[in-house]
Amino acid sequence: MKKVLVEESIGMILGHDLTQIIPGQFKGPKFKKGHMVKAEDIPILKSMGKDHIYILELTEGILHENEAAIRIAQATAGVGLRLTEPSEGKVSYVAESDGMLDIDVERLNAINGIEYVVLATLHTGRLVKTGQVVAATRINPLVIEEDPICQVEEIGARDGKILNIIPQKSLKVGVIITGNEVYYGRIEDRFGPIFVEKFNEYGVELQELTYAADDPIKIKEAILDLKKIGVDVIVTGGGMSVDPDDVTPEGIRQTGAEIVKYGAPVLPGAMFLLAYLDNIPVVGVPACAMFHKITIFDIIFPYILVGKKVEVEDIIKLGHGGLCLNCQVCHYPDCPLGKA
Repeated sequence: MKKVLVEESIGMILGHDLTQIIPGQFKGPKFKKGHMVKAEDIPILKSMGKDHIYILELTEGILHENEAAIRIAQATAGVGLRLTEPSEGKVSYVAESDGMLDIDVERLNAINGIEYVVLATLHTGRLVKTGQVVAATRINPLVIEEDPICQVEEIGARDGKILNIIPQKSLKVGVIITGNEVYYGRIEDRFGPIFVEKFNEYGVELQELTYAADDPIKIKEAILDLKKIGVDVIVTGGGMSVDPDDVTPEGIRQTGAEIVKYGAPVLPGAMFLLAYLDNIPVVGVPACAMFHKITIFDIIFPYILVGKKVEVEDIIKLGHGGLCLNCQVCHYPDCPLGKA
């Protein structure tokens, strides 16, 4: 700590809180410990009776918490994010567009393994809205040696930035409802309206809703017809269980699509199927989606919305956190489901 004339303190760091008293109006810390003195602060400090103040001297190689937080944020924030000014040593990351938060979790863990460094985020794979805070960073002490921050910058320089917002694409979806009972009009279709409502919520255009009997050839033809009209995503509803007459998976296979995974460690949604037909996602949604508001479909679909290909490993790891709590009031995505 060093005592200096207030006029000579510009750019220096306060070593303690400074209290302002305005009779009948205000009493409290006007400037907090760690504040960097600016030229416009001088008249206020003088009005508070401060001709001298005690400042924190930073030697070479020592960073103030604000500078450290800014450098961490700049080293880790990628596309689709803006950074706030430091507030009490913390910098927040704000989404600049609707999209999916995409985080390199391995490198995030490496950064949080560096002593005194804090980088807290929402879960990767989550859809976020413009203006939403998705992460924040700071250091624990008021000042820090530069070396840990250099370590963060070195990790952040590897293979692109650690946090990004992948913007949502404008997709056209085709849906096939399978099942003889619906195709032949024996019962009313309950699945189609659910898809209509869900895609409206996701802001996706439902270009075609069609029906197919429990016949793998008919299902194959319906899928190929949707491909011909130029949809970006094909979704099938029903016919995904192990019953002998549930032949939707076979119909999908007969199109020549590459099956990524049939069956997923998520409940509800265990009979989920994902395939790609010439880069068009083909999503087999089990009947549980008629009874549950949120299923594995809602965990996987954000990746499809932003054009990120889903690999088998992405589905396998969902087993950790893949059990829905069936809450009386659903708070998804603010819950553990799908947070592998």
